[in-house]
Amino acid sequence: MDKGVDVFQNHTLFKNGRHAARRGLTLIEIMVVIALLGVLGTVIVVNLAGTLEEGKAKATETQMRSIDSALMSYAIMNGNKYPSTAEGLEKAKGKFKNGKVPNDPWGTAYIYRSPATHGSGKYELISLGADGKEGGDGTDADIKSWELE
Repeated sequence: MDKGVDVFQNHTLFKNGRHAARRGLTLIEIMVVIALLGVLGTVIVVNLAGTLEEGKAKATETQMRSIDSALMSYAIMNGNKYPSTAEGLEKAKGKFKNGKVPNDPWGTAYIYRSPATHGSGKYELISLGADGKEGGDGTDADIKSWELE
């Protein structure tokens, strides 16, 4: 052997007598990154789902105010008389956008009663909330026209 010849000088792991930097990620590192992204994604989705339901509740309140305007317009044109419970919102459908009575943001028809049995209004309008059933808490709670601010 030649004097001073380094056996590893041409080996790909060594460059200028030093260990070359490794390239790429190991399988474990990739799995850790994927797991962290999964946890982060879950947290974001859970928070957005709650925010979406709160947004639908606010949209329901806004829509109920719009329905109130349509019903007031109907009453003005009909001698200050609102549609009866039996006639329902369909009686005033010409006052709604596109001539259709809207459903609440969860796709459920509003409950309409006239004359009102709660509050001081001429009618009652109720959305059954996210669960579509009477009662409930949080986003499942009913939204009632006489309780709006």
